[in-house]
Amino acid sequence: MKRYYFDHNATTPVSPEVLEAIVPVMTEVYGNASSIHHFGQTARGRLDSARRQVAAMLGATAEEIVFTSGGTESDNLAVLGVGGHIVTTTIEHPAVLGAAARAESVTHVEVDRRGVVDPVEIRRALRPETRLISVMHANNELGTVQPLAEIAEIAREAGIAFHSDGVQAAGRIPVNVKDLGVTLYSVSGHKFGAPKGVGALFVKKGTKLNAMLHGGHHERDRRAGTENVPGAVGLGRAAEWFMREGAAEAARMEQLRDRLEVAVLERIPDVLVNGAGAARVPNTSNLRFEGIDSEPLLIALDLRGFAVSSGSACSSGASEPSHVLAAIGLTKEQARSSLRVSLGRSNDAAQVDALVGAMCECVAHLRRLAPGKPAPAYA
Repeated sequence: MKRYYFDHNATTPVSPEVLEAIVPVMTEVYGNASSIHHFGQTARGRLDSARRQVAAMLGATAEEIVFTSGGTESDNLAVLGVGGHIVTTTIEHPAVLGAAARAESVTHVEVDRRGVVDPVEIRRALRPETRLISVMHANNELGTVQPLAEIAEIAREAGIAFHSDGVQAAGRIPVNVKDLGVTLYSVSGHKFGAPKGVGALFVKKGTKLNAMLHGGHHERDRRAGTENVPGAVGLGRAAEWFMREGAAEAARMEQLRDRLEVAVLERIPDVLVNGAGAARVPNTSNLRFEGIDSEPLLIALDLRGFAVSSGSACSSGASEPSHVLAAIGLTKEQARSSLRVSLGRSNDAAQVDALVGAMCECVAHLRRLAPGKPAPAYA
């Protein structure tokens, strides 16, 4: 049976060019990048090159890039490294919400039914003791893009730091941290072709940030610990690929996403797109199939060879429905009837069409099993 992967917001396969870049580093460049001998300086050279590549993708300088173990650490370092009272939103990733819960105090700002926060509400939530605003760039479940530049202006006027979790945006849409106006910006490698276990945090020059990990003087005293040189090289190579091919790939993803949504809405009754009407990253679609539970639908699709998701991979196994879908006003039943499809480089039009066909069959079957409900007609 052929299998097709439509869960790229959870993680992506390591891309061929990234694998090609990493393997020689793992086997030949094994020195500690902090050592002064030849082996160490060779590793340092690869690390510095990767830092420049990531900086270029973000429109930053190399000195503003801190390598981390991934998006969660980057988010925690940003949120807890600034501290004080924090203003954030109700749809943030658990890495931000969990860190904010451990700060001195936090205010959660609600979003609209599309999953977009109003900058006016961010301004209203500020207090004299506020030290940080944290608003994600693109939501991991809905794909909705937030108005970061407007929020950045509010933060600038208030003289406070502005962090954005860019894990679902970097490597999918163009990101220039200077144009966005952010002070801190989180990136995770495995979301766009690099391996798991490596990420980065942009820290604007002059920003005071308290370290979470203590030990050596790595990463300019912002993150102690021997650097993951192969991972950083992979992240840098993924960033380089995106700068060259990202625009064309984003356009291709948007066409595939639109193809998926148009076909599903035409062929399956009582389906809605969560987050419709808002700007979204091009690869993400969150579909709500009224009257059925997403878990048996997910399983039925998996048995037919299609991997999709019912929400954030970091929340799998949770008994409560998605906090993101609850935040946009969905009932528990509506949230539990939603599936996320996130496209990637391995997907094409034929795979999308096959997924739509499988959805038609699975949804029709599950609705026929629903007690007391007539089976609708399917195209």
